[in-house]
Amino acid sequence: MTSQPRADKPAAADAEPVPLTRALRVWRGDKAGGALTDYAVPAHEGEVVLDVLHRLQATQANDLAIRWNCKAGKCGSCSMEINGRPRLACMARLSSLPDGPITVTPLRTFPVIRDLVTNVTFNYDWALQVRSFAPPDGLPPGQYRMAQADVDRSQEFRKCIECWLCQDVCHVIRDHDDAKPVYAGPRYFIRHAELDMHPLDAADRRDALRERHGLGLCNITKCCTEVCPAGIKITDNAIIPMKERSADQRYDPLGRVLRSWRRREGRPPAG
Repeated sequence: MTSQPRADKPAAADAEPVPLTRALRVWRGDKAGGALTDYAVPAHEGEVVLDVLHRLQATQANDLAIRWNCKAGKCGSCSMEINGRPRLACMARLSSLPDGPITVTPLRTFPVIRDLVTNVTFNYDWALQVRSFAPPDGLPPGQYRMAQADVDRSQEFRKCIECWLCQDVCHVIRDHDDAKPVYAGPRYFIRHAELDMHPLDAADRRDALRERHGLGLCNITKCCTEVCPAGIKITDNAIIPMKERSADQRYDPLGRVLRSWRRREGRPPAG
């Protein structure tokens, strides 16, 4: 007696993963005031905070205001505070957050426009006050030559995506409104460092950095470095070196003698 081959069991249809429900506490309001509002939103494995905020916006809170663009950690638009820490919503994985409600609030340092959108004009106003690249006289474009080591030195600073997280967490700006007119903040300290360390930049920005942009108010707590999504070592590689250069220019006695001697002899000033 021959046995009949057993038919294979039909493959089970791929079942869609069952979404979990995450509790969100989202700040809703405008410049007149607001409060945290509780929501329960479905969330899937691998998602980030921006995903659930978009789902919340699509299903429960159609008027929720969020600023975002690339969703790839490159544009810096979706900056907000998640569980009290300044972060990019597109880079904050739900799996990295503790169980329990996720609190989402706007950047505390800047005025609220609506919900999670803040007015960051402060930063762009300071951008206009940083002198741009100044090439040496007589060196036309196309003739710039630099050693790779010099390029590498300031390349780190060019990774800045202007998400303003460093500006938000800096306590000089965050807790002292009276400092805002005289303190540019860490984002512009690295801009100064990028230019000052450029081997072909002929401008001397140390006086402006010390006298008008408030470098001396920074007490190097490194909070800006801790929140930078680009991994820039703002304090160690930009702020501290610029403090040293600024102090050398103003307080180094030998430097004073050399500068005075150069002026008397009609020599060009030291760089």
